Amino acid sequence: MEWTPIVLSLKLAAITTVILLIIGVPLAYWLSKRSSIGKVIVEALLTMPLVLPPSVLGFYLLLSFSPESTVGSWLLRYFNISLVFSFEGLVVASVIYSLPFMVSPVKSALAHLPSSLAQASYTMGKSEWETFYRILLPNIRSSLYTAIVLTFAHTLGEFGVVLMIGGKLDGITKVASIAIYDAVDSNQFMEANQYSMILFAITFVIVILVFIFNRNSARGPLE
Repeated sequence: MEWTPIVLSLKLAAITTVILLIIGVPLAYWLSKRSSIGKVIVEALLTMPLVLPPSVLGFYLLLSFSPESTVGSWLLRYFNISLVFSFEGLVVASVIYSLPFMVSPVKSALAHLPSSLAQASYTMGKSEWETFYRILLPNIRSSLYTAIVLTFAHTLGEFGVVLMIGGKLDGITKVASIAIYDAVDSNQFMEANQYSMILFAITFVIVILVFIFNRNSARGPLE
């Protein structure tokens, strides 16, 4: 068994999770506020990765990122970047595919916070974003940690989208889920079991740690 697919999977999951923390949490805050037709459309688009088959989403991302497409040719011409069959393409695809796993738990938790928290902060002269980062986020930390774990674990186990975008280039795009598929396809069941057990162990340990942390946090100040 080679460790490169495991390392690539962990790298992809970590980068995707960090990116989604930066863009997904503010997006969740915006969506948690009073609804509008525009927000309904955005939420519907965000939900699509949850209901669409991964191969469908991967196919359309492949068309969008190909050098023959408008986006793909623009990136290649002005930035010399090709997202198809590259690790960078896996990151972009994973960010799109895992976005609802970051946004949904955070949005739901923010929507259930009492409005008095924000109002009290505004009364003390705090700005909206200062209130968000210093008052609201600390009060939904368990949901935030859950969103981080869901995003990381989901990205770690991606198959259809990463296969469509990245293929299975050794050392570049062949992540652990692809390595498992290849091992089973070639009747290397022991190798497939090794990859599967490692992914299972990593995910299980992370989930246990989050449960322990959230349990200890629940004994502190009211969330």
